[in-house]
Amino acid sequence: MSSALRPMAGVLAAMAVALTGTRVSAIALPWFVLTTTGSAAQTGLVAFAEMAPYVLVKALTGPLVDRVGPRRISWITDIVSAVAAGTMVGLYAFDLLPWGGLIALVVVVGAARGPGDLAKEIMVPEAADRGQVPLERATGLMGVTERLAQAVGPAAGGAVVAVLGPMASLGISAVCFLLGSVIVAWALPRGMGRRVPAPQGQEGEDEGYWRRFWQGFAFLRGEPLLLAMAIMIAVTNLLDAAFVQVLAPVWAKESGYGPAVLGLNSSVVGAAAVGGSLVAALVAHRMRRRPLFFVAFLFAGAPRFLILAADVPLWALLAVFALSGFGGGFLNPILGAVSYERVPRHLLGRVNALSDALAWAGIPLGGLLGGVAVAAVGLKPVLLTCAAAYALTTNLTGLRPEWREMDRRRVTPEPRRATGSAPRSDARDPDRTGPPPAP
Repeated sequence: MSSALRPMAGVLAAMAVALTGTRVSAIALPWFVLTTTGSAAQTGLVAFAEMAPYVLVKALTGPLVDRVGPRRISWITDIVSAVAAGTMVGLYAFDLLPWGGLIALVVVVGAARGPGDLAKEIMVPEAADRGQVPLERATGLMGVTERLAQAVGPAAGGAVVAVLGPMASLGISAVCFLLGSVIVAWALPRGMGRRVPAPQGQEGEDEGYWRRFWQGFAFLRGEPLLLAMAIMIAVTNLLDAAFVQVLAPVWAKESGYGPAVLGLNSSVVGAAAVGGSLVAALVAHRMRRRPLFFVAFLFAGAPRFLILAADVPLWALLAVFALSGFGGGFLNPILGAVSYERVPRHLLGRVNALSDALAWAGIPLGGLLGGVAVAAVGLKPVLLTCAAAYALTTNLTGLRPEWREMDRRRVTPEPRRATGSAPRSDARDPDRTGPPPAP
């Protein structure tokens, strides 16, 4: 492998094993709690104990990632995750794992995964620069990695849980987290992910945490396109959570298809999304982003809800889910490329942390609202309402003027390391155009 491509391969490999560990634990932990306590409420509490600190800590540690450097944060958080998961396995083996201890360790894992995932994400543009890889291709490969982990992790976790039990599966998660830290330490050069200084006169070395945090908030508020993307994804994430957690399982039960077809639908979506991400990695950098983005969302969103509300044969159902997954594979590469181009490198951590937290804010509410709505009016009206809400959110919003900026590719200038610095206006000029960095 070329030394120039080694950082890109290292970031993707570290991301792959860490995400696989997270997906495996998402199967192992709920199953362990459900089989040992028999309580759905306690199972839900464990899921909340992992996801709530994930979102919150990820939002708050952006300034720390910018200050310390993403390579170091990634390495440390992978070690912490591995130790916490391994501790659960060890304490359970000696019958020393109380309920409170389990919750505490799950909180540690969730709190570590948030900044760990963030750190890997913001190393992608530097890895792309070093390997002379266009941003859309780099983010497309990142999307492939995420989709593969999403497809392989739960399947592997479920198989290991069935054969060896949930704690053995959680041990695999610990090994994945440890392997992620080894890859980061070995494959990424020491200069990779170093803290990027701000342009001269914009930020002092002694600035405190909260001033850095509010700098990220102010930047995001001053970027209408990034803010619009985060708000739109927050709505679609809420609808997706309702679909996955409530609407699709209720449909599987009421239609008589059962869990086998429900799992088949998920597998078809995942496989098609991998294909979409691969195509995006190959050709998306040659295409206009805005039309591609909204056409992809047209296929990825509302059709899934509509097809479950209709009485159609299984082959038609699978075809729609395959089309949905293929369209969804284009979304994250485009979103990532736009974000990496528009956010100065010294602000990447704090801005991406806030935008990700905003985009994920609706996920905990999706299942709750979906369940209440189905109980009140029935499944089909909720499916049709969600389809309409998805279509309006992902299509009419694209007519707003800020979305035109999506096709204006611009390079955010890096701060000069000599006495001079790039003018401040260059980093925020809304009319600045140009090719992606290191095409």
